[in-house]
Amino acid sequence: MADAQPAAVENAPEQLAKDMESKAQVSEQPAAAAAAEEAPLVNGLTLDERFQLCRSIGEECVTEAELRELLRRKPNPVAYDGFEPSGRMHIAQGVLKAINVNKLTKCGVTFKFWVADWFAHLNNKMGGDLKKIQTVGRYMVEVWKAVGMDLTNVQFINSSEEINSRADEYWTLVMDIGRRNNLKRIIRCSQIMGRGESEDLTAAQIMYPLMQCADIFFLKADICQLGMDQRKVNMLAREYCDDIKRKLKPIILSHRMMPGLLEGQEKMSKSDPNSAIFMEDSEGDVNVKIKKAFCPPQVTEGNPCIEYIEHIVFPWFSKFELNRSEANGGSKTYTDMAELKADYTSGALHPADLKPSLSKSLNAILEPVRQHFANNKEAAALLKQVRSYKVTR
Repeated sequence: MADAQPAAVENAPEQLAKDMESKAQVSEQPAAAAAAEEAPLVNGLTLDERFQLCRSIGEECVTEAELRELLRRKPNPVAYDGFEPSGRMHIAQGVLKAINVNKLTKCGVTFKFWVADWFAHLNNKMGGDLKKIQTVGRYMVEVWKAVGMDLTNVQFINSSEEINSRADEYWTLVMDIGRRNNLKRIIRCSQIMGRGESEDLTAAQIMYPLMQCADIFFLKADICQLGMDQRKVNMLAREYCDDIKRKLKPIILSHRMMPGLLEGQEKMSKSDPNSAIFMEDSEGDVNVKIKKAFCPPQVTEGNPCIEYIEHIVFPWFSKFELNRSEANGGSKTYTDMAELKADYTSGALHPADLKPSLSKSLNAILEPVRQHFANNKEAAALLKQVRSYKVTR
């Protein structure tokens, strides 16, 4: 195992990453000419409009200058997100993801969904049963189709199939990332799996961050469009670029993590059905969950109901319809989130009026999904299977 390797083999991962970069640079003009060059319209959008629309989906962007330059240089960049098929889909993963993907594809971006079945297996989701995991993956694709995600420039790629088809390329990358990082740095990435650094991680869970880092280069992704909880491994990928002297680094465009519905829940949990709205919840389920949701009067910070309105309802409808009695001030249409927050903070908008209107908006968004799973036999069978599975952490 310790025998010296031929130089061509030893340098293969570094050369692979550099080859990817050189392909991306083929159309790049000299600096002076590039500065004067006008970026072409993409789907009728200017460079400034594309940049603002892409940037709007991220709570953080590393870095804005690189994102703008990417959009100028490359009309059709690639963004990716990976997801573990690990149970029913909550509304942040369903609706918020659809909103973000539609914004990116409108800007000319090709979006690659990495259906991370092997990763869910490594992380012991669905009890490590790969067949169940793959069934959940098919269910999740059905949800995105039904909710209104524009699939024109969207690809769903199964990790197990793609890795097996290009195994020499993939595992060479994984091993090179591994040999350039110590164990402490990899354990710092355990958050990406929903694990803590102090947990007793399995050897499989040590492999997970190395593989996720490799995914970015393997999929030739220009943009990592994942949640803030995935930040550490995305930064690891940028550090790897420094190690191999690669100039073009993956841009990190991280969306915010939606809180759970109950007090003190920083994020939604698939193992706690009361913490989130799920994509095929009934109208009654949605009404009950929102009625029970934490919604302190005159407090917008850390208020999940306000978060749902700001990050799901407003982007979907471009407004929020408040229905209330004349005695309580009458109905009102909000087209400005700042105005809604001001009314809520002042007490002019009360939780008892906000919650029913929020439920009505969410039910309107989810109704096509319910209809799809009610009327499509294959989708209905998938949902029945997924509901029968026990969710494991």
